[in-house]
This record gives sequence, C-alpha cells and structure tokens, in this order.
Amino acid sequence: MNKFKNLKSFMEWFEAGLSGQYPSISSIHKYLIFAALMLSGKVNSQTLDTYIEIAVENNPGLQASFNGYQASLEKVNQSNSLPDPELNLGYFLRPMELLMGNQRAEASVMQMFPWFGMLKTQKDEATLMAEARYEAFKEERNRMVLQVKETYFQLQQLENTIAISQSNLEILKSLERLAIIRYQGGNTSEAVSSVSSAVRKPSQIQNSGNSSDGMGMGGGSSASSSAPANPVSGMNTMGATGSSGKLTDVLRLQVQIKALESELIQMEVNKRPLIARFNQLLGVEQNEKINLSEKFEPINIAGLEELMLEGILTNNPMVLMLEKESEAYWKKAQMAKLEGRPMLGAGLNYMVFSPRPESGIIGGMDGMEYMPSGMGRNMFMLMGTVTLPIYRKKYKSMETEANYWRESTIKQKEDLQNSLVTEFESSLVLLKDSQRKLDLLKEQVELTEQTMQLSVTSYATDGSSFEEILSIQRELLEFRLALLNTQIDQQLNYARLEVLTGY
Repeated sequence: MNKFKNLKSFMEWFEAGLSGQYPSISSIHKYLIFAALMLSGKVNSQTLDTYIEIAVENNPGLQASFNGYQASLEKVNQSNSLPDPELNLGYFLRPMELLMGNQRAEASVMQMFPWFGMLKTQKDEATLMAEARYEAFKEERNRMVLQVKETYFQLQQLENTIAISQSNLEILKSLERLAIIRYQGGNTSEAVSSVSSAVRKPSQIQNSGNSSDGMGMGGGSSASSSAPANPVSGMNTMGATGSSGKLTDVLRLQVQIKALESELIQMEVNKRPLIARFNQLLGVEQNEKINLSEKFEPINIAGLEELMLEGILTNNPMVLMLEKESEAYWKKAQMAKLEGRPMLGAGLNYMVFSPRPESGIIGGMDGMEYMPSGMGRNMFMLMGTVTLPIYRKKYKSMETEANYWRESTIKQKEDLQNSLVTEFESSLVLLKDSQRKLDLLKEQVELTEQTMQLSVTSYATDGSSFEEILSIQRELLEFRLALLNTQIDQQLNYARLEVLTGY
C-alpha cells in the first residue's frame, strides 16, 4: 500500500507512476492540481499549522486510532501463510512383528495446501480491510484537526472581541472627556481630535501577535485601572451659566464605561475554558500559552466549485473507506467459493524397524513355522490427502453473505456521496454569503466611522444631539463585531470544506 506519510514518500510514488509502474497516474494530475488549489486557499498561518502538528502527534484518541490501523496491517502477514504442518509420532510398546522386521516406531508429517489462489485472495482481502481502516483513521484525524481549528478560531474570536471592546472603551472615554469639556465650556478641539483618533484605531490583533495564557483578568484589570477619576465631583458647584453641554451626557457615558469594563473582565474569564479545551486537544498542559498571531485574509474559491466537488466525491476518506470495504467483501465472496474447493495435502511417513531374530524349525510343517532372521531396514512412504467439501450449503451461504455486505457498502457509499453533495452546496452558499457580508460590513464600518467623526465635530461646535452620537457609536460597535463574526464563520466554513475534501 502506498501511504504518503511525508512529502518524500509521495514524490517517490509519483516518480514511480511517471515511469509506468502505476497505470493510474494519468488520472492523478487533476487531483494534484486540486490539492494545490486547496493549499493555496488556506488561511492558516504557520502558528496554526504548528498547533495542528502537535495535536496529530500528541492526541491520545488519534494515537489509539493509528495503532488500530497498524494492528490491521499485521493481519496481512497472518493471511499470507500456509496452514501449520502436522507431525505425528508413534512408538510400539511391543514391537510389531512384520515380514520386513520388527516395527519399533513411526513418524509422519503432513502439509495441507488450500486451493489455488486462496492465499492471494486472503491477502488481498486483509490488505483492503487495512486500507479501509487507514481511511477511517484519516477521517478521525481530519475531524480532530477541525476541532482544533474551531477551538482556535473561537478563542481568536473572543480575543478580537476583547480588542474591539477595548477600542470601543477608548471611544467612550474620549467622548466622556469631550462631554466634560463642553459642560465646563472649554476648548473642544483637542478632545475632538482624541475621539477621531480612537475611532480610527484598528481593532484587529496587532502584527506583533497576542498570546493567551488563561490566567484571567489581564484585559479587564487594565481597563478598570485606566478609567479616569469621576469627573462629576466638583461639577455640581459649577452653574449652568457659560456651559454649553449637559451633565446627563457625562453621566450616561460613565454608565456605559462601567458596564463595558465589567464585560471585558467577564470576557477574560470566558477565555479559560477555551484555552483548556484547546490545550486538551493538543495533549499539552492546560495552562500552556497560546499564540494568536492570525490575521484574517479573504478566501476566494470562485471557479473551483466543480473541481472541488469532484475531489470531495473521490477523495473523501469515508468514501474511500466504503470503496475499500466493498472490494474486500468481493474478495471475501471469492474466498467463500475457494473454501468450497478441496484442500490438498502431501506428507511423508517414516517407519523404524529392527532386525528380526531367527525363530522356528526348518522343515517342520512344510516350513511354515520357520521365520528367518534379518531384514530390519527402515521404510519411507509418501502420502497424499484431499478434503471432500460435500456439504455445499454453508459455502453458498458464506458467499451470499459477502455479496449482501458488498451491496450494503455500495449503497452506503451512494448515500454518503449524496450527503456530501448537499453539505458541499451548503458550505459553498455560506462561503459566498460570508464574502458578500464581508464586503458590505467593511463599507458599513468605514462609513460609520466617518459619520461618527462628523457627528462628534458637529456636537463639539454647535451642540447637536448627543443621542445621535451614542446611536452611531453603538452601530459602529455592532458593525465591527458583525465583521469579526463573519470572518470567523468564513474560516470555519472553509475548515469544514477542507474536511470534506480529505486534505
């Protein structure tokens, strides 16, 4: 079996195919193209790929499945051997007196041979079942990799949500300073610039990368410690004369700031179970730090739909597993036929004789009582045997049973392929829909940021409605979170599509 455990083994197999050792190589080029396209569409950085490698190496469940595959390989060696020969030994307590001497003992060895082609068919059946077990292992590996990706993206989603919320917190604090200055009747130009800077500040994870260590309150604590002192104290002594803002604007912002700081603390707490889950999949310590240096990039599979679907229907591990099982049951039906044929045996019998002493009287009773001495030569005898499988009902039943199982796996494969087509179409729709949403949300975020800056400037100059600023600020937060959630959904849908393809 050609299983590609690394790139070198794959290239050796590919070069052997080019030299004509594998006739099927002519149909492989399209799958190489498909695999290359799938790899080119990956958005996983080296960080996530490294985590996946760690999980594949350390995950106990995956190791158990691989050991099961290794055990099935041993059955190939067990099925490719003849039945054990039989050795019979016999010793006479009293020598058997025969004409050629007194027989003391005998030994015989017999080797049975199954009907022609039986051993090869058994080996083929065991090989196909081992290959089916390997495809089941690949499916389990792919599902485990999907769990790693899902947990990783969920953790990244939470980390980016914290970053977006912290950015929103800066906006609220900048608005709070602006509202205080307006209430006090001061110069608002610097405060307006601070708000605009906070609105434009990117909320994605920085290129330097973030890490989660599961220790809890880092983000929430920093948010709380950086909160400004209560600006309301001392303001009540100031009259409304000369002020152009409202104290209620400041108070409402302070309420939102306190609520958001509390949410940030809770989000830091919510990271703990995700970190523990991720490290459990990797088979490492639960408090191991996780590097989240991913940046989302667009996924474009336009024009590849037909090729991807063909790859799914031919390369999905469960489809390949059912194909191997179907072929194995066909071999099993052949084995049932061959078991109904005779088994042949060949052997050798060795008889041990000792010289016979002279006995009787010469001439008495026509010499019948006289037994001359001598002889005693050991004897060899060739033997042959054949079984007679005359009870045909059980062999016919075994063949029928194998054929039923084969038909069952064929129907299972057809049903699975139909389900895969449906699942592929659903994932494709979600991918295309997510791309459309991403384009829309990016425009909405950009336009809302511009609207926010204009509204803040208007509020600082002519005291326009503060309600409008708060409404725009909430919309900006919702659009940014929706953009993040759509990016995560896109990554998850593509990861599930990768599982379908078997790569």
